[in-house]
Amino acid sequence: MTDLYKQLCAGPFLISGPCVIENESMVMDLAEQLARIASDLKLTYIFKASFDKANRTSVDAYRGHGLEEGLRILQRVRDEFKLPVTTDIHESYQAAIVAEHVDILQIPAFLCRQTDLLIEAGKTGRIVNVKKAQFLSGADMQFPVNKIKSTGNEQILLTERGTMFGYNNLVVDFRNLYDMKQFGYPVVMDVTHSTQKPGGAGGKSGGNREYAPLLTAAAAAVGASGFFFEVHRNPDQAMSDGPNMIALDQFQSLLENHLLPFLHKKS
Repeated sequence: MTDLYKQLCAGPFLISGPCVIENESMVMDLAEQLARIASDLKLTYIFKASFDKANRTSVDAYRGHGLEEGLRILQRVRDEFKLPVTTDIHESYQAAIVAEHVDILQIPAFLCRQTDLLIEAGKTGRIVNVKKAQFLSGADMQFPVNKIKSTGNEQILLTERGTMFGYNNLVVDFRNLYDMKQFGYPVVMDVTHSTQKPGGAGGKSGGNREYAPLLTAAAAAVGASGFFFEVHRNPDQAMSDGPNMIALDQFQSLLENHLLPFLHKKS
């Protein structure tokens, strides 16, 4: 078990960054500012950004910098700021390549049943963060867990990111956090993706970021260990997930007012 995973098991921790790498200077700026906020609030911090958004609604949507250039930028964050880094993978061949540059491999929600992807991620020995699919219950996540465990890797995180509620809408059933905690691994609340309206904005996803503070407090109250937020200096100009991202200048206040007072106290 790595020292980082031990820290995450002790909680609380923060996963945060932009949805996608838009440019290198933006990534470096956000990593520096978010690390400062987490340090001020004494939260373990992992930087997150995607090198490729392979699941965009439209074929014309911006996807990112691609594997090689994206990993170079993430490695720079890791080296210059001494931060643990996570990014998502979409295909099984990417697991070993990406694992050389990040500390946590993230499995997207829509892909959490993909056996080959989970197996290859587990084989890397890295921490694997599996997002619960929008069509699964928390109890159903036992099966992705078992696939990763079959590789001998038990450094697992499980992330709640909402459940489909009709078309283009998500709700969060907080019983899922409780159910996933029963497996014995840290549970993460993906706050901003849970405010998303998938595909609900004419060829792209919409969202209601105003619900983020409420979801943050509720998840902290029911005992989530980790909290995932996508953050941007100007969400309304972001190239992906803008409607559900948090503005950087509002982020520390959100954490101070809606996370820290509600954090679950371990006995």
